Amino acid sequence: MKQLKSFGYALRGIGTAVCTEAHLRFHLVAAVYVLVFACFYHFSPAQTAILYMLIGLVIAAELINTALENICDLVTREQHPLIRAAKDMAAGAVLAISVAAAAVACVFFLDFKVIGEIFTYFAAHPLSLAGLAVSAAAAVIFVWKGPSGIKRLLTKNK
Repeated sequence: MKQLKSFGYALRGIGTAVCTEAHLRFHLVAAVYVLVFACFYHFSPAQTAILYMLIGLVIAAELINTALENICDLVTREQHPLIRAAKDMAAGAVLAISVAAAAVACVFFLDFKVIGEIFTYFAAHPLSLAGLAVSAAAAVIFVWKGPSGIKRLLTKNK
């Protein structure tokens, strides 16, 4: 029972971060699109595992960065060089793993033959293209405004 409660606390923490942190929402959206477009590629199990690991690492780094920022803000809201340095270093850790993930993504996804096949697929399937466009618009709102922005948009016409 204790372990189940721990999972609940972890999910609550992720949910709180999703609602409050635009950077985390950006990384989550990027992860979804990486996984969607990965379906067009014939990645090996090792490549797929690397993608999952990098997605997990970026999201974990963002969560740790957010936790550290919250602790620093709890300690003091005043400008202090050590607090600034701690926050900057945590953000730097997120940047480092994000750059590494982007570099791996370039290596994995920069296949012009497959990119051409993706364009051909969407040209032949306009409803899929429309769905992609709608999802991209929703993703921008989600990143910018958070889950409440999507909720307001969906309930605005009711």
